[in-house]
Amino acid sequence: MERESPAPPQPFAVMAKSVGARCNMACTYCYYRQGGSCATQGPQAMTADVLERFIRQTIEASPGPTVDFVWHGGEPALAGLDFYRRAMELQAQYLPTGWTARNNLQTNGICFDEAWCAFLAESRFTVGLSIDGTQELHDLHRKDGDGNGTYRRAAEAVRRLQHYGVQPDLLCCVTAAAAKEPLAVYRTLRAFETGWIQFIPIVRRAEGRIDADTVRRENSRSNSQCLVGGAITDDSVCAEAYGAFLCAVFDEWVCHDLGRLHVQFFAEVMRVWAGGTADLCWMAPTCGRAPIVEQDGSVYACDHYATPPYRLGDIQSAHLGTLLDSPFQTRFGEDKRNALPAQCLACQWRPVCNGGCPKDRFALSKDGEPGLHYLCAGLRQFFSHSHPAAAFVTQLAQAGHSAAAIMARLQAHLQALWKDVGRNDACPCKSGRKAKNCCWSKRPAPSSDLTK
Repeated sequence: MERESPAPPQPFAVMAKSVGARCNMACTYCYYRQGGSCATQGPQAMTADVLERFIRQTIEASPGPTVDFVWHGGEPALAGLDFYRRAMELQAQYLPTGWTARNNLQTNGICFDEAWCAFLAESRFTVGLSIDGTQELHDLHRKDGDGNGTYRRAAEAVRRLQHYGVQPDLLCCVTAAAAKEPLAVYRTLRAFETGWIQFIPIVRRAEGRIDADTVRRENSRSNSQCLVGGAITDDSVCAEAYGAFLCAVFDEWVCHDLGRLHVQFFAEVMRVWAGGTADLCWMAPTCGRAPIVEQDGSVYACDHYATPPYRLGDIQSAHLGTLLDSPFQTRFGEDKRNALPAQCLACQWRPVCNGGCPKDRFALSKDGEPGLHYLCAGLRQFFSHSHPAAAFVTQLAQAGHSAAAIMARLQAHLQALWKDVGRNDACPCKSGRKAKNCCWSKRPAPSSDLTK
């Protein structure tokens, strides 16, 4: 009887916390600084031994031929240039012939000088740089240790990176304040012309429990998950506001920036609707293939579960590949699918979001069942709003139409919808509200102004 061949390695994405929670900023909404393992004792960065083990084990556990390394924090740049130069040397040492490494640095950018930007360009790093839209919104929450705003320094980092040929992916946190200004946020980020934007909703639990009677009562009056007692902090975005934010940004993007600006969430959703699969872990049916390796070599199930109950082990006493495939981690990933409430299982949009990230499943369904994603109502609002246009775009793109031609068709359609609609007429979006109380501010410009 022939012995079965071992299963081939499965893809994964590990975030390396090279300096733990250490950071040169004090963002008000930082979940990592205020919770999690926050392993900041000992050396300023991973020791040489931990770094080498991490790189070697990551390569050995990877299916190849491309191995991804994501350097996260805290602020990973605090590890210093020599740390990353050594990381490049170790990758070259351990990569099999024909394999390559891709490196990504998630950063606030405020310590990027000429030397940093030159290194990132030469080493072909991709960069995710946090900047929360307008200066006012950014400086409201993203301050340095002295309480000063950091917008100007972040913006300068974007321009400096671009000078060296690195186009950073702009990471924008959507807070309660930012959600009120969707177009100002989007247009400010668009003006940097990096071609890449990610929107990350801020949802943080506050003290207190969710009261089932309150949720049922409020849900009977609206489809919002906003009013659930003291469930979230003041800076967190509520479901309805997040949904409205996404809808407003999508309308601007799909009519004016299709093909020239990549908005991660929109691209992921449209890929699923076109028959593909999402790359974002929170949109997948299961999770568990995105652990973190802490500064001290500890491995945790997920960036949002860096607490003792979810510690898988450490790379000094066990191999990263073994920890990834451990029964605990497998069960952790499958729980995402197995714990869905009935409302999710019956939802037409489940194939798109699959219930969302488990960390935010602390709301109750309309039937009072636990495990509903806090932003569910907003996501459903966005999916319903964007699906017709997304399907139209996909159909025309598959037929070979250019992005410019597709946008022209969409703009002409909107012009027709809004023809002869006054402020007190019913809104064309069919919400049942008057246009002035609904989409009036989002109505298209006259056809003669579309190219301005």
